[in-house]
Amino acid sequence: MRDKRFRVYRKPASGRRDSKKSIDDIVRELRNSSRVTDYRERSLKIHGLICAKCAREFDYKDRHLLTVHHKDGNHMNNPPDGSNWENLCVYCHEDEHSRGLLGDYFADEK
Repeated sequence: MRDKRFRVYRKPASGRRDSKKSIDDIVRELRNSSRVTDYRERSLKIHGLICAKCAREFDYKDRHLLTVHHKDGNHMNNPPDGSNWENLCVYCHEDEHSRGLLGDYFADEK
């Protein structure tokens, strides 16, 4: 049994707000603020359903295998014209990112 002398009183978190918004309103705001699907869909429309590295073409049903690669490595750099993006299949995308890791590994070895 708990001793009533040792109660823990918590202050409300400073970042919390007592909001009158419904859960549906909050979910709607989060979906509208989502940029990941926004730039992915734009990249697929601009560059097409083809891998920029191996030139493999994809159908609508296989489009989940295409990823958006940021050429400069900055995921926050999403220009509306798509100049920082290239569509890569999951295999080429993995290869592209592992090249940097492999290069760093060999550079540290010398």
